[in-house]
Amino acid sequence: MKTGIIVYITGEASFSDDYNLSRLTEQLSLDADRVEIISHDTGHFDVSDAWYNLTVNGMQRIVCKMAEFTGLGEIRLTGRELRLCG
Repeated sequence: MKTGIIVYITGEASFSDDYNLSRLTEQLSLDADRVEIISHDTGHFDVSDAWYNLTVNGMQRIVCKMAEFTGLGEIRLTGRELRLCG
């Protein structure tokens, strides 16, 4: 079963110019076939948009994880997650 993860990032900080999805996936230790990002300035518009994109790309198990920008501008997972399907 293919797994997709949506990372919903809260906070007002922005990604740096050298934003790299594969590096972010590694930094957050996300084990998924595909990862989609939602933030105020990068990635998808909302959860349903990211969920649709994962679904049409063959993901059967989809989980949405909450993350936040820290004071240092890094991203950390909050531990809150919601299983959307699968």
